[in-house]
Amino acid sequence: MSVLLLEAFYGGSHKQLVDLLKESVEDCVSFTLPAKKWHWRARTSALYFMQAVPASSSYRVLFTSSVLNLAELVALRPDLARLKKVLYFHENQLVYPVRKSQERDFQYGYNQILSLSFLSSISTFMKTMPDHRPKDLDQLIRPKCRVLHFPIRFPDVTRFLPAHKRLRHSVWCDDIHAPATQSHVQSSAPSCPELTIDSAPPEKIVSVAGPQQSLEPMSVTPRQETLQIQPVSRPSGDERGSLQPLHIVWPHRWEHDKDPQLFFQTLLKLKERQLSFEVSVLGETFADVPDIFSEAKEQLVDHIQHWGFMPSKEDYLKALCQADVVVSTAKHEFFGVAMLEAVHCGCYPLCPKALVYPEIFPATYLYSTPEQLCKRLQDFCKRPQLVRHHVNQVNLHAFSWDTLGDSFRSLLGADSDRMLTEEHMS
Repeated sequence: MSVLLLEAFYGGSHKQLVDLLKESVEDCVSFTLPAKKWHWRARTSALYFMQAVPASSSYRVLFTSSVLNLAELVALRPDLARLKKVLYFHENQLVYPVRKSQERDFQYGYNQILSLSFLSSISTFMKTMPDHRPKDLDQLIRPKCRVLHFPIRFPDVTRFLPAHKRLRHSVWCDDIHAPATQSHVQSSAPSCPELTIDSAPPEKIVSVAGPQQSLEPMSVTPRQETLQIQPVSRPSGDERGSLQPLHIVWPHRWEHDKDPQLFFQTLLKLKERQLSFEVSVLGETFADVPDIFSEAKEQLVDHIQHWGFMPSKEDYLKALCQADVVVSTAKHEFFGVAMLEAVHCGCYPLCPKALVYPEIFPATYLYSTPEQLCKRLQDFCKRPQLVRHHVNQVNLHAFSWDTLGDSFRSLLGADSDRMLTEEHMS
């Protein structure tokens, strides 16, 4: 039990990362809370874990996500203060998009600063305090920082691929398992996954930032929207490359920060122009689903192939493999597991030229305006062979567990303190 894994929101990418570490790193024990009522988890989970985690002299590393207020937990459980602490950020509450600035709850960003947070956003965020603002917090944190990307274990999807994708799948697999040229990238950009290390014992804190979507089913079944639609019969083999309409997939959480409004407005423009396309809207749903989803379901009913969260990982992979284009319209994104997994399943990605996307995707996959997104999809609707014959240019292997696993094992392993101290000094 030398590695203590705590997760206050055990679902989505939070669950995916914890499960991967439990499976791949020796000597781990985990304590979790269900993935619901996020705001309450952020406010009160420290009290829960204070009581749930038994005292043990064998704990050496504490790994948790930033939903937990780590500073509170350490204050409540002084025996955990001696551990090296690894804190993973799945989102940045300092800049998380809100509809009105008055709606931003200062407490969530403040919790992340107390736990250890984001360099370039701190000074702006702290200006919302009326007076007695702390100074130079970013300078205290910056020397501890390095970047370690979220690791993805890409599954073998060969059996799910249509013929026109299977021809190129061996190329994608070669990319994923190619020898890694580096295990992490140095950066201080707030949109990029960030690993922060304090090498001076006993107060060691590590922070990492990452993604938003998972292929794994949640531990608690979320509210689901289901639309019964007879699947369109598909030609077999290579006929799909010329006969079937373009299949667009949107595999993100059904929440406003993923900007579903822009996505559905774009599809409705394609419909108005009488273009042929199918759409699959996947991803998890929670208590508050934006109204645009029910409105779009009604208006796009003749174009829908799949609608709603798929609790079966296999079904989710099959849906991705049958799609042609995967779209992100996110206004807040740290990494984007769903986008990279869709690329692994042979989808052509279209992403905003903003946030973390330019760090991961070549320029050919980026759009700058809603008009550019619509134009790209319009062209693909008219000529779907452009994406079906396209060879993926995304460097998937850089984000695979095969590439990053040793870095995470080193971080959580017996020699991690010594190795990280040497890196910091070099």
